[in-house]
Amino acid sequence: MQVVKYMFQPHGDERGQLVALEEYKDIPFEIKRVYYMYDTANGVHRGFHAHRSLEQILVCIHGSCKVLLDNGREKKVVPLEKPYEGLYISNNMWREMYDFSPDAVLLVFASQLYDESDYIRNYDEFLKFTEEEEQKNG
Repeated sequence: MQVVKYMFQPHGDERGQLVALEEYKDIPFEIKRVYYMYDTANGVHRGFHAHRSLEQILVCIHGSCKVLLDNGREKKVVPLEKPYEGLYISNNMWREMYDFSPDAVLLVFASQLYDESDYIRNYDEFLKFTEEEEQKNG
């Protein structure tokens, strides 16, 4: 499994830092939705789903967290600890976010508007879906 992290260009001086993100330039898709998670209680895990077609970039803009990625064959844990680092998550990828620091703010850029029918929330259904996709794509 290939993990794709984007290193965004911080711009700063004695006043502080700024990161600007643009679709198709810094983000590899048209941004249709942006949301963020914060005040995540200690020990809480989020996610537990995959998407049929939606793509995402996750940026922990404050604090830190971990992301478990699972493509149905292998799993990888990816730490997010820098506000200028983004994790690309393709469709057909199970994700779980956890180990949030008390001050964590996780920002998500999504390629589509919210559509419940795009979610795969059952892990066994996800495994079946990835197997079918592999058979279709050879």
